Amino acid sequence: MDGIGDTAERILQFIQHNPGCHLRKIKEATDISMGTAQYHLERLEKGTRVVSTRHGLYRHYFPAGIFKENEKEILKILGQETAREILMFIIEEQAPTQTEIANRIGISSASVNWYIRRLIEIMLIIEIKDGRYKRYQLRDRTTSSRYITMLMRNYYPNIWGRWSDRLAEIFLSLSRGSTE
Repeated sequence: MDGIGDTAERILQFIQHNPGCHLRKIKEATDISMGTAQYHLERLEKGTRVVSTRHGLYRHYFPAGIFKENEKEILKILGQETAREILMFIIEEQAPTQTEIANRIGISSASVNWYIRRLIEIMLIIEIKDGRYKRYQLRDRTTSSRYITMLMRNYYPNIWGRWSDRLAEIFLSLSRGSTE
């Protein structure tokens, strides 16, 4: 394909099937060294075949020209098990507290707080004051649920398979609630 080489082609195909993946995941999935992965990713970016975004210590890679910024952010979240579990619990429970999330996911409140801040930062969820508690829910239930559903179904089919029945019921109840 355009003479980019077998290794670069494998990397590009992996990114196309796993948008939002990071360097270590690419390296492990394609069974190449870290230096080789970095070299080819840099070439693919310079050749405008892939784009990357950085968040903290991680650089996430996407096929060029396919995803909007908000979709990239959602894909990054869906690609991380703990962040995805927190997001799915927020969707499922509709407005849980930080303590409820920590108890359900089995991580510390401080860790939940870190993930929650990130979900708020990318404008996927909002914080609602409820007396002395803070509750969390999707910022825009209709649009967010549509993006999450589409991206999960297309790029995380195994996860979609596990969550589809529960999510379908939740999103149907959300859409019924917003029209009444």
